Amino acid sequence: MIEPPQKPPRFGFTRGDRFIPYPKWISDVLRLGLLFPLAVVTRGMTLGAQVLVRNTDGDVLLIKQSYSAVWQFPGGGVDRAESIYEAAERELKEEAGVLCNSPPTLLGLYTNFSTFPGDHVAFFEATDWHQPIIPEPNAEIIAQGFFPVDDLPENTARSVRRRLSERIGNVEIACEWTPSTD
Repeated sequence: MIEPPQKPPRFGFTRGDRFIPYPKWISDVLRLGLLFPLAVVTRGMTLGAQVLVRNTDGDVLLIKQSYSAVWQFPGGGVDRAESIYEAAERELKEEAGVLCNSPPTLLGLYTNFSTFPGDHVAFFEATDWHQPIIPEPNAEIIAQGFFPVDDLPENTARSVRRRLSERIGNVEIACEWTPSTD
C-alpha cells in the first residue's frame, strides 16, 4: 500500500483524553520559525532513542504524550554527555517505570528527516526488565499500557506499526523512521 508522505507534526495540547491541535499556522511558526532554526544553530543532528518492550504475553508497551495525538514507543532525546543506551534506559524509567536488568539491544538506526532535518532515531528492544511501579499520569505522559500487537489503539503511530511489522511480520526494514510508503 502506498501512502502519501507524512505531514509535519502538529503541536497542541491534551485536555482529558482528547488531543487539541494548535491552528496550522501556529504549528508552522513553531516548527519552521523556532525549532528548525534553533536546531541548525545549536546542532546539525539530533538523536533520539525509542524502545520496544513486550510482556510475557507478547503485548507491546506504548505511551501517549500530552502534546501528541498518537500512541508510541517509550523514548526521547539523548542528552549531552549521555550515551544512547543510558538515554534509552532513562526514558523507559521516566515514562513507564520500566527498569532494565541488562542493557537493551540496539535493533537499528533510522533517519527521521520528515519530522526534523538531521534527526535520527535509535531503536532498541528491552528483553530483560521489570516494572516495579507504574508512574501516575503527569504533564508529559498522560497514559501508558501494554497492547496486543494485533489490537493496537486506533491512533497508534505509523512508525510503531512499521517497526512491529519489521520485527514480527515479514516486512523489509526501512531506513526511515516513518517511511512515506508501507
